[in-house]
Amino acid sequence: MKKRNFFLALMAIVLLGCSFLSSTSSSRKKPNIIFILTDDHRWDALGYAGNGLIHTPEMDKLAKEGVYFRKAMVTTPICAASRASILTGTYERRHGYTFQKGAIGKEFMDFSYPKLLRDAGYFTGFYGKFGVKYEHKNELFNVYEDYDRNTNFKDKRGYFYKKLGKDTVHLTRYTGQKALDFIDKTSADQPFCLSLSFSAPHAHDEAPDQYFWDKTTDHLLQGVTMPKPDLTDDSFFNALPDKVKAGFSRLRWTWRFDTPEKYQKSVKGYYRMISGIDLEIAKIRQQLRKKGLEKNTIIILMGDNGYFLGERQLADKWLMYDNSIRVPLIIFDPRRRKHLDIDEMTLNIDVTATMLDMAGVDRPKKWQGKSLLPMVSGVSKTLQRDTVLIEHLWQFEAIPPSEGIRTKDWKYFRYINDKSIEELYDLRHDPKEIVNLAQDEKHQHLLLKMREKTEQLIATHQSN
Repeated sequence: MKKRNFFLALMAIVLLGCSFLSSTSSSRKKPNIIFILTDDHRWDALGYAGNGLIHTPEMDKLAKEGVYFRKAMVTTPICAASRASILTGTYERRHGYTFQKGAIGKEFMDFSYPKLLRDAGYFTGFYGKFGVKYEHKNELFNVYEDYDRNTNFKDKRGYFYKKLGKDTVHLTRYTGQKALDFIDKTSADQPFCLSLSFSAPHAHDEAPDQYFWDKTTDHLLQGVTMPKPDLTDDSFFNALPDKVKAGFSRLRWTWRFDTPEKYQKSVKGYYRMISGIDLEIAKIRQQLRKKGLEKNTIIILMGDNGYFLGERQLADKWLMYDNSIRVPLIIFDPRRRKHLDIDEMTLNIDVTATMLDMAGVDRPKKWQGKSLLPMVSGVSKTLQRDTVLIEHLWQFEAIPPSEGIRTKDWKYFRYINDKSIEELYDLRHDPKEIVNLAQDEKHQHLLLKMREKTEQLIATHQSN
């Protein structure tokens, strides 16, 4: 009898131990996630995208080893609304957040990706530009530091004011070091989600010199003459609506690109700042290898909106042209080492859904994006999406709000305060959006269909 009881007790201990090991093993199988968001990073400012002038070897390596999305876009091409959309998985039309608004609603942030991942057992961290007014970041992140360019300084100190030890360093270097420190302190027993939001390559609007980079990238593009931007002829600028011609896009062009000297200096500075981020990504990947985390850490890289580099004699973003809405998007999952280039239209809000899907966390029904995991894993080749809504709703005098739709082959948009100003482009034959077909008699039926589809998607995304 004693032997039997001893045997039963021993079996119970073994089973309990197996259960614990299974639970621990299951926990460890949850992937770590590093989400890297860059500021004003246009889609083609990337070596892998075919840009032979920019130096981005680490980003290119992520693209070559992972999944590169050729037609990634943001739903709203401005940082505040785009970042709110990324956090909450919803369109600007739904979450209602942009500049000159109060704090974003807690009812949206309670269902934000960091909150849901933290609730699911992830250790969450954030460093950099949060970009959204919200007082309860402590509910989203276990550790965080929210900082951006210092607009009190009207010179390079806008980017050089943070210290590491006794050294004042560029914000990019500071954010990179924060990432290294975070990874160094992680526990193998708990998965983590680290969100890094670099301020670069955003111009320092307050300074006469708009772009500031670290000395580590100063040697890049020395002696190189940058090619002129597309569509610089006066006719392209003159074809724009009066509100655009008189707005911030034109004003900021005069700050950065209106002379050959300014253009050369600004574009080189913009590229060097992106190269600075690339250097930090290389260090982050090295730290992951040092900690033995490289085989279970997903890295996602995305820009918060696109950017004009002098095209149409404009600067910045905001508008519905592809310069504004298209961004780089790379998903590197070391567990799935099959490289893919994907042509599907993907959105910033899809990245939010993807992170939860990768972590095995249910997506809230109110979210409006789609998980990219089926395509990343090779299970599916399509998102079953033929049309996307694009919008910029901020009612600000210097930036006329606009809205429209994009399909694989066509783009339609209009200006909200004067909907008679419409633009229609055949992207198959006119990818640079040069010939506006909105007034062309042959395309009136298509124009009507695009208007109707815009209204339909507005109603859908506003209410869902």
